[in-house]
This record gives sequence, structure tokens and C-alpha cells, in this order.
Amino acid sequence: MAGYLTTHVLDAARGTPAAGMAVSLYRIEGETRTLLKEMTTNDDGRTDSPILPEAEFATGEYELVFQAGAYLDAIGAPGESPRFLDVIPIRFGMAEPLHYHVPLLLSPYSFSTYRGS
Repeated sequence: MAGYLTTHVLDAARGTPAAGMAVSLYRIEGETRTLLKEMTTNDDGRTDSPILPEAEFATGEYELVFQAGAYLDAIGAPGESPRFLDVIPIRFGMAEPLHYHVPLLLSPYSFSTYRGS
């Protein structure tokens, strides 16, 4: 079984997928943070393909960075400037070659994540 990584962003305040959000993936090795991929969520709040496909998968430590502030500005969400939530980094480890799914639930003043399926 080969591993891969997906994400899904839901706008909890509007009850819809968060379309058009920029997401970056970094590999973390000690103090080194290497950009691997930049993608944008589609109308379903997902990327069009796995953010880390099977052919590129490797176990280790990673970070997904969600551009929440730019998304919230683009949809006209209420909030002050600067935004309470702007860039949301989520650092996590992938220890086995499995399907890892890291979703983000977002509102202008809170977010949550979990290991999805």
C-alpha cells in the first residue's frame, strides 16, 4: 500500500466548502522547511489531486499552510483588519505509507483539524 495526503477545507460559518483557498505543503527536516507544493481548493473545498500523491509520498514531518485571511477577505467575511486568523500552519507527522487526510474547519474566529479518513 502506498501513502498519499489529501486535505479538505470547510467554511463552518457559512456551511459550505471553502473554494479558492491557497494551501502550501512543506517538508520539515530538523530546522529546514522545504516547500513541496502549492495548490488552491476547488468548488468542493478540496484540491483537484492529492496534495502529496503516492509517487511523491515519504514518511516524515510536514506542514500544511492555509491562507485563511486571504480567503476570508475574498468572500467578504466579517472581521477586523488585520484579521484574527490569517495564515494557519498545521504541522503533523506521517509515520506509515497510508492515506493521510488533514481537513480544516474554518470560521473568522476559530479553526479545528483532525486526522480524517
